[in-house]
Amino acid sequence: MFVIELGGDDDEFAAAEARAAAPDARVVAPGLAVADTVDRERFAGLAYAHRASGSVADTDASVESAVDALRDAPIDREGTVAVRARNVRNTTEVATQKAERALGGVLVDRGFEVDLDDPDHELRALFSGDECHLGWLAVESVRDYGDRKPTDRPFFQPGSMDPLLARAVCNLARVTPGDRVLDPMCGTGGVLIEAGLLGARPLGTDAQAKMTRGARENLAHFLDSFDVARADATSLPLRDDSVDAAVFDAPYGRQSKIETHDLSDLVGGALAEVRRVADRCVLVADRDWREEAEAAGWTVESRFERRVHRSLTRYVLVLA
Repeated sequence: MFVIELGGDDDEFAAAEARAAAPDARVVAPGLAVADTVDRERFAGLAYAHRASGSVADTDASVESAVDALRDAPIDREGTVAVRARNVRNTTEVATQKAERALGGVLVDRGFEVDLDDPDHELRALFSGDECHLGWLAVESVRDYGDRKPTDRPFFQPGSMDPLLARAVCNLARVTPGDRVLDPMCGTGGVLIEAGLLGARPLGTDAQAKMTRGARENLAHFLDSFDVARADATSLPLRDDSVDAAVFDAPYGRQSKIETHDLSDLVGGALAEVRRVADRCVLVADRDWREEAEAAGWTVESRFERRVHRSLTRYVLVLA
């Protein structure tokens, strides 16, 4: 069993993404999920899951209960240790420094030497709500999204999706190394960058020549291999079933017309075309396009609402 530390403020969204690496991940407390198995390589590429730890014990959210649970738990490792305690989402009144000292004392009594700077093993003590989960740190996700901020890329346009969300929606689409991943409205290429960094083969189209040029410039800055072409998302120059997954950010309502298409016709037509070439898709938009997705032949596996600010909520549809 593993306990997973979730990021962001939507645990169900974070857990859904985490299932790319931990298929049975389920939320058990604010900011925490558990799973029977974790693919460590895939976990490193998650956006909204930060750490997974091999479970040692779970108990009530008090230092005393945590100490008792650790005393009773079998420990099958050697070397130096450190204890890191968290009051997850500030949902408890536990003093984390007190917890670290008390749990560290238990480990010292069991023959371990404490090394706070470079330990062989790190014990995570996660206090959340009414629960405490103890676990040995097994894997952390790579937190390098600040290196790919949209404003720092060679080509920038306002409204570009941030790399954290772009990575998350690629994981929701279950992008794996070697997959051919399509973004039929690729814009500045942010989704394709994250797909490529996950080991996929990115393929982007956009109706605007300016965007295809800019996307190529951005992709070349981060990736060695990709394909970008100018094309209408409602009439893709692709064979049936020729890509593994599609991920795209639909134009928002303020853009009432794109080229010659009404927005509804554009999104509905794009969903139909993507259904022709792929069997899984994640759509991000500023409105709920469920009816159009179902009309195009998709089944909505899950749906999330992510509030960006007072006037913008993003809807994320996972389609199969």
